Amino acid sequence: MDVATLSAAYRKRELSPVEVVCSALERAEEISHLNAFTFLDFDRAMRTAEASERRWCKGEPRSSIDGVPTTVKDILHVEGWSVRYGSRVTDPAPFEKDAPAVERLRQAGAVFIGQTTTPEYGWKAVTDSPAFGVTRSPWNPKLTPGGSSGGAAVAAACGAGVLHVGTDGGGSVRIPASFTGIVGHKPSYGRVAFAPPSSFGTVAHIGPMARRVADATVMLQIMSGRDLRDWTQPPMPFPDLDVFEYGWKGKRIGYWRTPCVGDVDVEVLNAVDGVISDLRREGAHVEELRLPDQDDLLEIYTRHWCVGAANRLSTIDSGRISELDPGFVAAAQVGQKYSGAQRMNAEAGRSRFGSAMDALLCEYDLIVSPTVPILPFEAGRNAPDGDKRSWVEWSSFSFPINLSQQPACSLPCGFSHQGLPIGLQIIGARGDDRSVLSAAQSYEAMYRDRFVQPGGRWSVEH
Repeated sequence: MDVATLSAAYRKRELSPVEVVCSALERAEEISHLNAFTFLDFDRAMRTAEASERRWCKGEPRSSIDGVPTTVKDILHVEGWSVRYGSRVTDPAPFEKDAPAVERLRQAGAVFIGQTTTPEYGWKAVTDSPAFGVTRSPWNPKLTPGGSSGGAAVAAACGAGVLHVGTDGGGSVRIPASFTGIVGHKPSYGRVAFAPPSSFGTVAHIGPMARRVADATVMLQIMSGRDLRDWTQPPMPFPDLDVFEYGWKGKRIGYWRTPCVGDVDVEVLNAVDGVISDLRREGAHVEELRLPDQDDLLEIYTRHWCVGAANRLSTIDSGRISELDPGFVAAAQVGQKYSGAQRMNAEAGRSRFGSAMDALLCEYDLIVSPTVPILPFEAGRNAPDGDKRSWVEWSSFSFPINLSQQPACSLPCGFSHQGLPIGLQIIGARGDDRSVLSAAQSYEAMYRDRFVQPGGRWSVEH
């Protein structure tokens, strides 16, 4: 059930938050073999659900998500929880204060049922860590669900909670959304406060993950807002997310079909090409494009990301480096070799690219692309071919949008011949999450009649 259905059932007393939270916790236990959670907070979740039930019985809910089971990635601080960043070297002591996004969800009545897995410090686009092991896809446990918000994606796909908080520094919300067949939205930078600040700087975002666009939208609206703990936020509010009926007729859509690194799997391309054909039938004007300075983006991003990894490594006791993920250490060592001038040169390149993207999204209403150019691959690997290339090289439709900070939403758009999910990405102008989510909801409605729900499980009617 989505948020609207649950809140209506709570209001009519057809369901209790206690029943729903209990069900979500049971489901989380059922999928323990997929390793989506670092832990489940049974006692506190049930106490919070009981308090929510009392509010609904009085007709005084805090919001539409009051009593809705929610998860938080093992990156964001949660009062009373030990946040380990997927690492064995972090302090296990519980935190005393919520991160801003968590605080806003708690104030709205969300029930936090547990913490979801991440690679160490969220450094890569798959989910395995020295502290908690390998997270696996619900579609095929031999495969990765992507990352770094892989645990959140698995929980969402399996119904272990309704709302899921992820982080995205290079695609970490959108990549696992694509690999698991859910909705993942990276907001415009600054819409959701990030505190304490990420070691990876202003490429890192916090975003919602859910099974439906409407749930991601209401979740984002609640998480949005200024918090003085995040100095990088603009000192003015973002517009509300009052989603509207998005008509495709007459819209100018840029089709980003060629990634800045590597090739696109033919099955991914066929799925997205099919959507593009449907948008044209709906009256959209679609033109293929390349991003500005596309050939330079890998180096620009690598300097940002690896220097961020070096920044994080500098805070760790040198005697414990052998306990870290070797891939994380290798990325940090690359970052250590960049000079300050090289890092600032990358910042200048990022600025030029961001300005050009702002101009491009004045010319086009939206940009559409595959979310990920490849299909899910073996769990426990960093890339389909092992460690022969970095995760950045196979996530080349996502990391550029972290550099430019536009909102981007990943949605399911089909399946491979083996039944693996494929994702579509919708990108909009900075600050205009409303249009992106409106278009996403319109897109979702276009394809809704192609799905059936036998026995409570969604499947494709071929």
